[in-house]
Amino acid sequence: MTYKDKFVWITGASSGIGEAVTYVFAKEGAHVIISARRTHELERVKANCPDVSKVTIVQLDVGDYKTIESIVKPVLEKFGRIDVLFNNAGISQRALAQDTSLEVYERIMDVNFMGSIAMTKAVLPFMLKQKSGQIAVISSLTGKFSTALRTGYAASKHALHGFFDGLRSEVYTENIQVTIICPGFVKTHVSENALKGDGILHNKMDELIAGGLEPAFVATKILEGMKRGKEEMNIGGKEVMGVYLKRFLPSVFSKYIRKIKIT
Repeated sequence: MTYKDKFVWITGASSGIGEAVTYVFAKEGAHVIISARRTHELERVKANCPDVSKVTIVQLDVGDYKTIESIVKPVLEKFGRIDVLFNNAGISQRALAQDTSLEVYERIMDVNFMGSIAMTKAVLPFMLKQKSGQIAVISSLTGKFSTALRTGYAASKHALHGFFDGLRSEVYTENIQVTIICPGFVKTHVSENALKGDGILHNKMDELIAGGLEPAFVATKILEGMKRGKEEMNIGGKEVMGVYLKRFLPSVFSKYIRKIKIT
């Protein structure tokens, strides 16, 4: 599979995995539509692409998911097609459940779950009409198992699996592929931008995040998996073993996850 001259829409493209994924698709020769809240960061990402004439910036906040359809529809009508939707935008959490307000839980679900659903529903009619497409979503290994201080984040990622696994079954006969990507520790600003229980930014780099995989490496693995039509990818270091420990030795996993230091 090649993505040359394909139209690819990437959310959360202003940093981290979204930025890195933008570069690998751009290097493939794709037309990339990049979105985030911060247009000045999107301008920086665009300038770093090999052919800026193939990069379109569309500002949006996926957390304000009720506005997404009105933003997406005219853009896709302009280009006439959409080949890949890459749902990447997300926000994490660093707080105990007892200390987390309902408003924070709502914000996490709006961004991580409802935003991805709204983007997908806005794009899906175009893919159904052209009878082809790929939809990818960034979940997390935390979408397969949960830990302390991540109840809202894990819940939002678990919800993505429920929706996109079901969607995959619905659109299979329409030649539309659905890929769920579950990264482990990746060296991004995810911990710094995570929400504390009162909604204030955590503003600290976690040690495990700082020692995580480089986003460029993760983006390359993602592209390889999407080219092969993989339904799900677990990308990480030793933390990937948690998926299998949870599946085959759940009681051992529970004891282990209670003992490790979560920050």
